[in-house]
Amino acid sequence: MNPLHIKTPLLESTPLSRISASRVWLKMEAMQPSGSFKLRGIGRVCYHHVSRGVQRLISSSGGNAGLAVAYCGRKLGVPVTVVVPVSTPERAIDTIRSEQAEVVINGESWQEAHDHALSLCGPDRELIHPFDDPLLWEGHATLIDEVAESGLRPDAVVLSVGGGGLLCGVVEGLHKNGLADTPVLAVETDGAASLAGSLSAGSHVELERIATVATSLGAKKVAAMAWEWCSRHEIISHCISDLEAVESCLKFVDDHRVLVEPACGAALAPVYCQHPGLRDKNQILLVVCGGVGVSLEQLTQWKNELKSN
Repeated sequence: MNPLHIKTPLLESTPLSRISASRVWLKMEAMQPSGSFKLRGIGRVCYHHVSRGVQRLISSSGGNAGLAVAYCGRKLGVPVTVVVPVSTPERAIDTIRSEQAEVVINGESWQEAHDHALSLCGPDRELIHPFDDPLLWEGHATLIDEVAESGLRPDAVVLSVGGGGLLCGVVEGLHKNGLADTPVLAVETDGAASLAGSLSAGSHVELERIATVATSLGAKKVAAMAWEWCSRHEIISHCISDLEAVESCLKFVDDHRVLVEPACGAALAPVYCQHPGLRDKNQILLVVCGGVGVSLEQLTQWKNELKSN
């Protein structure tokens, strides 16, 4: 099987290294053909199902997973239906449609969109879960395979958490490549902190509601495996405000000329804000997970609105 994802650049960031007094390495998943890391795992899952005869792929997504499924469907020659919640930015919906996929808008949150997507499945139709599938995690783990191949052995990995698929894949990749002692700083926005909520409660809990501009992080409950990894690997939970996420995106545009959405800005923020858990680290790996549901104009508007509240 030829993977549908590409090997992304691993770049040392001079601006972020200067801020953190450490060497900060960017794994540039924003450069994937679909615009985010999602293509790694979703490409593997889509190929698996199409190769066994599935005739239509179904996705439930706030944007990036849906776009990855749409891209895979076009490449593999099968139709795709993507169900998105009403909170999904029009820009993301237009981008999904540009990949020749059908878009259905249903539900206030990802969970409601997901429930509707399940109702569309049948014998020859397969739902591609955006974050909770072992085959998906295997695909995401290739991100760490590439880092290990480069010779980099990070002291810490910083990433965003929504449903926890990236977290599961990265931790799996760390263990696979002899990096099981590398801590992961798992970052969420305050209005979508399902992992932090579970850790605070001491049990795997579901949020009552999602309230964040980082809609790609909008899972009310993380995957069970993400919760399980918290007891088997050093995972440091950290929450930031929407404003910190948005401002980090705007700083990143200035520093690296790459536009990412607030869900990715969540991972950037602890480095820009000098999180104390990173101060003693010499080599920091930052997963620039990407995202397509945003424009520079939208980021600026969010910043102004959030600062006025």
